[in-house]
Amino acid sequence: MNILFYMASIVAVIATLMVILEFNPVHALLYLIVSLLSLAVIFFLLGAPFAAALEVIIYAGAIMVLFVFVVMMLNLGPRSADEERSWHPARVWFGPFLLSAALLAELLFVLRGGGGAGFGEVSPEEVGIALFGPYLLATELASMLLLSGLIGAYHLGRGYGEARRHEPGPVEESTP
Repeated sequence: MNILFYMASIVAVIATLMVILEFNPVHALLYLIVSLLSLAVIFFLLGAPFAAALEVIIYAGAIMVLFVFVVMMLNLGPRSADEERSWHPARVWFGPFLLSAALLAELLFVLRGGGGAGFGEVSPEEVGIALFGPYLLATELASMLLLSGLIGAYHLGRGYGEARRHEPGPVEESTP
């Protein structure tokens, strides 16, 4: 179990560093999802399968939806087609694929009975009591962080859209 824990931790650290260092937002999102999935593996190895499921469903899913929403809100239009073509080479997908393959191998090993802590069932009621009991401040801070990110994305998208409206477009011929 220690080896799997350290492997998942290394994958999480590398993926998180790539999120910070990556210039392309879609590539950074892929690394962020790999990082969140590796945290889910760590939770599972520590005996918290419910927390692992919440990590995958809420964080990886919610972050993906939020990112897609921001991309749609920015509405980059036809000039982003060249950038989208640059996402297709295999070398771009090699890092996230390699890290995801390592996590998948760990997960299959754990599910076959090769590791993992003994765990019991955790009910949603117990999670709710923990989130709104001793961890209330952390829960509220996380919600405020997500709200501030959404507001920032809105303002960035709005400013970008207004700037694009004032750019000179192609000259249209007028008919007499």
